[in-house]
Amino acid sequence: MTETEILQGVVDRIVYQNQENGFAVFIVQLNSHSSVTVKGCIPTITVGEHVLVRGVWNMHQKFGKQFDAHACEKQAPTSILGLKKYLSSGLIKGIGPVYGDKLVAAFGEKVLEVIDKTPERLLSVPGIGAKRVEKIIIAWKDQKEISNIMVFLQNKGISTTYAVKIYKQYKEQSIAIIEENPYRLAQDIWGIGFKTADDIAQNSGIAPDCKRRITAAILHVIQTTASDGNLYIELEELKKETAELLELEFDAIQHTIKCAFHDLYNADKIKLLTCDGVHYITLPAYYFAEKGIAYKIDKLLTYPSQHLFDAANIEQAFDTDAKSSVVLNEQQRSGVLACLRNKVTIITGGPGTGKTTLIKKLLTLLDTQQIKYYLAAPTGRAAKRITEGTGRPASTLHRLLDFDVSTMSFRHNENNALSVDFLIVDEASMIDVFLAHAMIKALPYSAHLVLIGDIDQLPSVGAGNFLHDMIASEKVTTIKLQHIFRQAQDSLIVINAHRINNGEFPTTEHENSRKDFIFIKEDNPENIPQHLETIYSKALRHYDIHKDDTIVLTPMHRGVAGTQKLNHDLQKMLNNQNNGPTIMYAGAQFQVGDRVMQLRNNYDKRVFNGDIGVIETIDTEDKVIKVRFFEQLVEYEVADLNELVHAYAISIHKSQGSEFAAVIILLFMQHFMLLQRNLIYTAVTRAKKLCIIIGQSRAIAMGIKNNKSVERVTFLQQFLTSDLACR
Repeated sequence: MTETEILQGVVDRIVYQNQENGFAVFIVQLNSHSSVTVKGCIPTITVGEHVLVRGVWNMHQKFGKQFDAHACEKQAPTSILGLKKYLSSGLIKGIGPVYGDKLVAAFGEKVLEVIDKTPERLLSVPGIGAKRVEKIIIAWKDQKEISNIMVFLQNKGISTTYAVKIYKQYKEQSIAIIEENPYRLAQDIWGIGFKTADDIAQNSGIAPDCKRRITAAILHVIQTTASDGNLYIELEELKKETAELLELEFDAIQHTIKCAFHDLYNADKIKLLTCDGVHYITLPAYYFAEKGIAYKIDKLLTYPSQHLFDAANIEQAFDTDAKSSVVLNEQQRSGVLACLRNKVTIITGGPGTGKTTLIKKLLTLLDTQQIKYYLAAPTGRAAKRITEGTGRPASTLHRLLDFDVSTMSFRHNENNALSVDFLIVDEASMIDVFLAHAMIKALPYSAHLVLIGDIDQLPSVGAGNFLHDMIASEKVTTIKLQHIFRQAQDSLIVINAHRINNGEFPTTEHENSRKDFIFIKEDNPENIPQHLETIYSKALRHYDIHKDDTIVLTPMHRGVAGTQKLNHDLQKMLNNQNNGPTIMYAGAQFQVGDRVMQLRNNYDKRVFNGDIGVIETIDTEDKVIKVRFFEQLVEYEVADLNELVHAYAISIHKSQGSEFAAVIILLFMQHFMLLQRNLIYTAVTRAKKLCIIIGQSRAIAMGIKNNKSVERVTFLQQFLTSDLACR
């Protein structure tokens, strides 16, 4: 057996550091003449720190002799060289390479003691003012607290990469809260799951079969089913999945699970519904969102409008606007009339059926009658599209409802309704049940609601099936536009979208149509990079399309044809900056010019799940990235970077509501678990000027044939029609 050795030295350089699992490769300076490469899963380290590592020597075939660290203890640097490296690392905001050298020159080996105990002395250093000193004091305090949490987590056997997030959430109470209830981490902090919280709990002595652990697991399983789009889970399925999550035999914990359910129910932390003899469990927030929507829709439908649109003044309004360039067909005209006559109306239809034209006519009529309206969409990209299509300003629903970070709620609600007569919302298929509830709560009872969307697309990324359930209930008037206009028939993109929706294989030839749809047959996904290279270097130029208005769509994240591999390849191909500033996070390299996507709703930053932006600046001194999302510039610290991924390639689900000049879709048999008609249809309808599919004919045919999309477990349809369906 190889004997464990101990090495001590100063961290000279970090070669690689994965913030997710703690794995790092770094160079340790043992003395003035020798250094060694160390690797292993260790606490987050910083250049200049003095470390003591325990481990064994190993011979790497490519890199030679290395030291495999099993444990690592950190100490503040004491040497002048170590202090310079430490302060120049950017660990403490306000101190970079320049000020690091100045501070060490001024205070020598006592520089950290000065920062800690007499920071006012920093003002004597040329170039350091009061604002910078204040910034340094706050950063130093935060770093000390984070270090304490790191040590605490290390003792629990948990990666220390979560320390910054935990400290930002709980501040000085961090360790006390973790010790009291580690399962709160999974509830409160995005990116920390049940398994991580459970590992901390287990290492803190919580019994595997205790009710506290089982209760946390039940809540986690319910929340996990919501991440798959469902709002409810069958009781028996919930019991089974809870036992599997805990890796315990169900019979052994059956009584404790029953007690945990009773406690959660009595504390009003879960809701129980019975439908057709089957018991379903959900969280109160999910239940009240659907019940709240159903209640408000019923009130909207029965409450009189402030504007009476009888047949005579509707016809007069049409006649008044007859000279305009917007001409409607019979279906569109019926849609406009429905919006005016009914308090709640849904307009649905595929590409080329004239949804935008209908909206323009409706808005023109409302303008003529001097009726106040708002135009909105779920995302910034969708809002921008409807503004371009109608010539009227549109906003995101989040901005319209005015989210208040101090209360973590929308300012416009049932007690502070919007001042509006008509709310017209485009891309309504993207709206999840929680945003739908917030939107409907904020409407005055007298207002009209018009929802416009393509029901044949994928359901919302968030939980629920709002638009589908609204239509299925038959509670509200729904107009389906089916006629494809002649100018739309000139596009193979539009033709093939409807072919796919009808279960037919797409075509690349059609009389008098633009050649805006290309199918590249490829059986080997390993060849994808060569195809992309050709498309980006030649095909886009031929169609006069810029690479920044092009996206690659794929069903999966992993694998050769998954977003992770594709983004790595495309970054090298499209944004190869060898000398620019970069920040590494979880194995990914972020650099200026990278296209990135937000992975969660972050109300503090006012960016939302699926928003796409471009990295505008990187501050390697303060370890800060700034991303441009439309008109706002958003700042990310290193601890926030798990909310961002590269977005040269994204999943088809995440592309909803977006349009790009060119869309490149990858469809291979390795995606077979996800291939379905509405997925392919959604992908194709993201393209404006050019759609290219790379893949296997068999995979495309399989997906188009599969029209059995996964049903989401929701009860909005039943709540809209009758409470008797569910009790």
